[in-house]
Amino acid sequence: MKSSPNFFKAMLATLLLAITFSCSNDDNGDQAPPIEQEQNIVEIALGTPELSILVAALSAADGNLVELLGTDGPFTVLAPTNAAFTAFLASNGFASLEDVPTDVLAEILLNHVISADITSGDLTAAGAGYASTNASGAGGNFISIYFNTSNGVRFNDVAAVSSPDIDASNGTIHIVDAVIPIPSILAHAGANRDFDSLAVALGAADGNLIDVLSGDGPFTVLAPDNAAFTTFLDGADLGGVNTAVLSQILLNHVLGGVVTSSDLVAGGAGYTNTSATGPGENALSLYYNTSDGVVFNGISTVTTADVVGTNGIIHAVDTVIDIPTVVTFAAADPNFTTLVEALTTLTPGTDFVSILSRTEGSNADGINPEFTVFAPTNDAFAELAEIPGEAVLTQVLLHHVVSEANITSGDLTPDGDTTAPTLEGDDITITLPGTDPNIADVTDGAGNTGKGIIAVDVQAGNGVIHVLDAVLLPDTTN
Repeated sequence: MKSSPNFFKAMLATLLLAITFSCSNDDNGDQAPPIEQEQNIVEIALGTPELSILVAALSAADGNLVELLGTDGPFTVLAPTNAAFTAFLASNGFASLEDVPTDVLAEILLNHVISADITSGDLTAAGAGYASTNASGAGGNFISIYFNTSNGVRFNDVAAVSSPDIDASNGTIHIVDAVIPIPSILAHAGANRDFDSLAVALGAADGNLIDVLSGDGPFTVLAPDNAAFTTFLDGADLGGVNTAVLSQILLNHVLGGVVTSSDLVAGGAGYTNTSATGPGENALSLYYNTSDGVVFNGISTVTTADVVGTNGIIHAVDTVIDIPTVVTFAAADPNFTTLVEALTTLTPGTDFVSILSRTEGSNADGINPEFTVFAPTNDAFAELAEIPGEAVLTQVLLHHVVSEANITSGDLTPDGDTTAPTLEGDDITITLPGTDPNIADVTDGAGNTGKGIIAVDVQAGNGVIHVLDAVLLPDTTN
C-alpha cells in the first residue's frame, strides 16, 4: 500500500510540534520562578497612604533618616499616622511640618526608632519595661521608651499600636496613633504606673519639686516604686507626712549630674552627695555599694537602671531612702564592721546606736546632736594589740565623738590646730594640713600623734563622719 505525500507532511508537522512543545517545557523547567523582593521600612512607608506625613518628615529632618532606615538595621519603627502627626503639630503650635525645626524633628523621629527587631509578641511576653530609642538624651545616652501591654501595646502611655508587626526586610513597623514626645524624667515617672506614689509625693512636698525636676538638670533620680512607699508609710497616709520633711526625703533621692549604673559599678563603692541638706545646709551624703547589685545606704537596691530622659536619668529602687544618721553610714559601709561590732555587741551596757541615732536635743543625759564622729576603719582596729574590754572600750568609743557640733573640714583651722572636746572628757586636736597621705593629723587624749583623717565630710542628718586610719586613745592617767 502506498502512503500519500500529504500523510507524511502531516506526520512531520505533528512531530515538529511535539518536539517544540517538549523543548519549551524543558526551558521553563530550567528557570526558577521569579522571587518577590521584600521591601524595607522606607519602601513600605512610601507605599502606605496613612504614613505620607511620616515619609515627608523623614525627608525633611536632619540626619539622612531615609538613608538610615534603608540600611540593613534591624530596626523597629513606631510609625505615627497622618492623623497622629496632624494632632502633634496642632498641639505644639506648628501650622505645618515645615515649621518644625529640622534638628528637633530629627530627634522626635529618632525617638520612634529602636535598633532591634521587636515584634508585638516580644512586647507582650515581656509585659512592660524599657527599650532604648535612637534619640539623644541626658549625658549623651539614648532616650528610653516605656512599653506596657496590659491594655494593648502602649508606649510612654501616650501612643497605642493600631497595626502591629508589619514585616520589612530590615525590621518591623508598628503603626501608632500618636507622635511620642521625647520624655523628661518627670514624663517617664508619669508614664509608669509603678511610680504613681512618687508622682503624688513630688506634688505634695514643699519646694515645688515638680518644677525643680522639670528644669534643665541634669539629674539622677533614685525613684522608689509604689511598694517602697507602701512599706515606708507603714499604713499611714502620705498626706500625714510633714511636707517639709517629705521634701527633704525626696531630695535625698536626687543627685546632680548623670550617674549611670556603669558609673556606679566602675566606682565599686563610695560616697556621693544628694540634693537634700543637713546641718549647716550641707548636702547629705549617700553611700553606694555594687558588690551585690547596686545598693544605696545599705537598704535600697536598684531594680531597673538607666531610664534616660531629656534632663536626666532614673534608677528605680525598692526602698525609700530616709534621711541618714551617722549610724546609717556606719552600718552601710563594710569598712566599719568592726566599729559597729564595738558599738553594739562589745559594749552592751551602752546603747550607742540609740544615742547616735538621735535627731532631737534636750536629752536627759545631755548628749545631743549634732554629732561629729571620728570613725576608725577595720584596718585601724586591726592595728591594736587587742580590742579592750567593755569598760575601757566604752571610754575609747566616747573619745571618738563630739556632741552638739557638726564640725566639717571647712570648719577646721587652716594651717593650724583645732581642739574639740569629746564625750569621754578629753580633747582631741586636729591639725591641717596632714602628713601625706593624711588629709589631717589627729592628736588623741593620750598625746599620741600622727593619727590620720583619710576621708572627710560624710554628712548625715544628725551629724558628720570623718574617717580615721587609727583608733584614738583617751588619757588613762586621770
